[in-house]
Amino acid sequence: MNHAPGFLHLVQDAQTRIQELSIEALSERLKTNPGLILLDVREESEWAAGHAVQASHLGKGILERDIEARYPDKSAEIVMYCGGGYRSALTCDAAQKMGYLNVRSLMGGYKGLVTAGWPMTH
Repeated sequence: MNHAPGFLHLVQDAQTRIQELSIEALSERLKTNPGLILLDVREESEWAAGHAVQASHLGKGILERDIEARYPDKSAEIVMYCGGGYRSALTCDAAQKMGYLNVRSLMGGYKGLVTAGWPMTH
């Protein structure tokens, strides 16, 4: 996808403050911490078209409004993904600013999960 320069600047800025996680590392983290929250932050239509089996959904548009009610434990391990890893960088940055201590953005996002053969559902 061809992203606008302003959007890319926002993402690059957020990436200076967040941690990213590879798909391989996500697989290992799920084995170590079965309570890990895999959070799909894409739009509702993207979620409905397919998502990782273990994922929960909280779209980027409502994340800041609803994350504290859904996940009140600010020390919980949360890995966020979007389509390719850009929007999830922004949502991780926002969650950290809200006090979440253990959030990461999944490098490659949904597209990377599909390429890696990750189990998906609709």
